[in-house]
Amino acid sequence: MIGEIVICILLLLILTALCLFWPRRVTPQAGQTAVQLFEERLQLLALARDSGELAEQDFDNAAAELKSQFLHKPQPQAITGRLNWRLPVSLLAATLLIVVAIYAVNGHYRQLADWQYARQNLQSFGERALLGQGEPLSEQQIELFALALRTKLAREGDDAVAWMLLGRIRMSQGAMQEAVAAFERALSMTPNRTPLLLSYSQALIVLGDENSLATAARAVARVLTAEPDNSDALSLMALIAYERGDFAEATTAWQLLLKQLPAEDPRYAAVQQRLQQLGADVAASGRQIKVSLTVSPALRQAHPDATLFLFARAVDGAALPLAVQRIALPQGQVELLLTEQMAMQSGWSLANAEQVQVVARMSLAGTVEQRAGDVQVESEILQFNQPVLSVSLQLEP
Repeated sequence: MIGEIVICILLLLILTALCLFWPRRVTPQAGQTAVQLFEERLQLLALARDSGELAEQDFDNAAAELKSQFLHKPQPQAITGRLNWRLPVSLLAATLLIVVAIYAVNGHYRQLADWQYARQNLQSFGERALLGQGEPLSEQQIELFALALRTKLAREGDDAVAWMLLGRIRMSQGAMQEAVAAFERALSMTPNRTPLLLSYSQALIVLGDENSLATAARAVARVLTAEPDNSDALSLMALIAYERGDFAEATTAWQLLLKQLPAEDPRYAAVQQRLQQLGADVAASGRQIKVSLTVSPALRQAHPDATLFLFARAVDGAALPLAVQRIALPQGQVELLLTEQMAMQSGWSLANAEQVQVVARMSLAGTVEQRAGDVQVESEILQFNQPVLSVSLQLEP
């Protein structure tokens, strides 16, 4: 592509040079020809003679002189003119500079280079993005991946997988409208592909308007019709119902999801918390610690992106937490729960310690290790003299 542009520029310069240097035939321009001028002057002499102003002898002498001048004067003839070479060369150089300057300012040679690079590395980008082979794609490489996908679609026509990948890229970039449009193009070709329907629903949920949520609900329902136990679909259906204010349906969906999730699944604690917020009874076997946590509004306002780690640790024994729950830093008072199913390691849970301490820690880095700037509060030592314990904590700056 770049080579074609260079060829066009060279052809333009050659055409300009031909226009400037091509020989031209130059002929002198005059108002009258030499013959016409001779006849006019001869008539004037004849009028002077006829009016008596000029004697016959003087007329003859003047006519002879005029004829002699006409015969000896060089006649104009077509000649090949030569232009001054400095002017055309200067114009050609100026043209070249103008072309280079315009292309440097408005040209897209970098974009063209990126486009060629993206096309050549489409397969590599796909393997790194989908299969996790090699290093994760950078933001620039993700955009090049999208460019390569658009080129493939433009050249080879519609492809469901390409449209789905383009939709996921746009969703990761926050361009939800473009993501939805890409997913819909893919669905027009493969309407029953589960991963596609779930991605489409997620983008619609982010848009959040009533029409988008209704469309997302229909897409998720299609997945659940084919796969009733699909945990991702159940989670999305619960979220859609919650966003639409249908808390009864949201509770039902989350309860079904909780029954399917293993206790070590990262979503387990989050689902439990959602159900507790909706006032549903959360069935959990074994020991439990109910935590009433109050987070200072000033702390939440100062660190809106912070993470809350709530965990219980044994007073005697390993430092590894017995149960842990991780959520976004809340504001105000929340009711949380620690259970045996929230253990970080098999064989080391609330069932393995008689005395425990509950810790609520605000983490700025989002890691469980305490770092500078993190804020935490610890409970008193709790004794498991009954299966369910309760404690109140207040997290302040």
